[in-house]
Amino acid sequence: MKLVRGLKRCGFRPDRILITSLFTYWSQYVHEAAEFYHKAYPSAQIEIGGIYASLMPNDCEKRSPFARVRRGLYRGGAAEKVEVDYSLLPEDLDYQIIHTSRGCTRRCTFCGTWRIEPEFTSVESVLPLIKKRKLVFYDNNLLGNPHIDKILKELGEYRTEKGHPLRCESQSGFDLDLLTEERARLLKQAHFVSPRIAWDGRYKSWPKVKRAIGLLEEAGYKRKEIYIFMIYNFDLSYKEMKRKLEACRRWGVRVIDCRYRPLNRTEDNYRPGPKPQGPSDYYIHEGWTDSQVRRFRRAVRRQNIAVLLDLPNGRYIRGCETRKVAV
Repeated sequence: MKLVRGLKRCGFRPDRILITSLFTYWSQYVHEAAEFYHKAYPSAQIEIGGIYASLMPNDCEKRSPFARVRRGLYRGGAAEKVEVDYSLLPEDLDYQIIHTSRGCTRRCTFCGTWRIEPEFTSVESVLPLIKKRKLVFYDNNLLGNPHIDKILKELGEYRTEKGHPLRCESQSGFDLDLLTEERARLLKQAHFVSPRIAWDGRYKSWPKVKRAIGLLEEAGYKRKEIYIFMIYNFDLSYKEMKRKLEACRRWGVRVIDCRYRPLNRTEDNYRPGPKPQGPSDYYIHEGWTDSQVRRFRRAVRRQNIAVLLDLPNGRYIRGCETRKVAV
């Protein structure tokens, strides 16, 4: 068995080749890999799984007809019970990805998680899974785990063989309705860094967001350590998204923005920079324009710089990030 990154021969003749896939708009790379390995090892059985293969199995089968397409968790979740073989990974890898749950308690239209993992399942403890000091939780809704309070307490008390505490991070934003004063405190005690709050709703829900920020601040987080996760180029207009961004500026927190692409989009040719593009190049929501997509992203970047540098009122000053301070 060998883990291979990119298009290169593995050094032996495999019987079976497993290819994973990420977002649908990166499908081109999946089929390039499938074609490469099919030609290199024509007798090997090729299987494609992952996000794209699960959301668009027909498209995947059509473009790589020689491969077997696997939907959902591999072999019904059998891989979840297999311990990770870290000898296949770089020796200097100092973190591990971990799940306390699969699926999601919500059904957001822009998200594919509940379509790929329709059943929400969870574990009561992650202690047997810990192999590294740094943990990155890939739960889609970490706080949705009914055992999350117990898990957070365990993480806070855990120490490595050398007596060091863990360093934890959640890849997804925390659910506004599930973040309580006690859970904010437990997150801090469990050594979670860069906490993210999911603000998927309209601007009118700002009191909930402000309250969540306050809970994290009371638990010991600084404002500039807190992030608000927001999706744009979607149902909410540019004007409303700017209002949400402006609220984050007033609160002194940073923003993680996610440009929406439809779940059936098999390519994304968006190019960063000032040069304009049209809807034939990349997905632009009917309520947005190319100019607004670029302006919003630029506004987020500049506002984050202003918050990080403690600029007056969190307002960006052109060129501030390039200035050097004499020591």
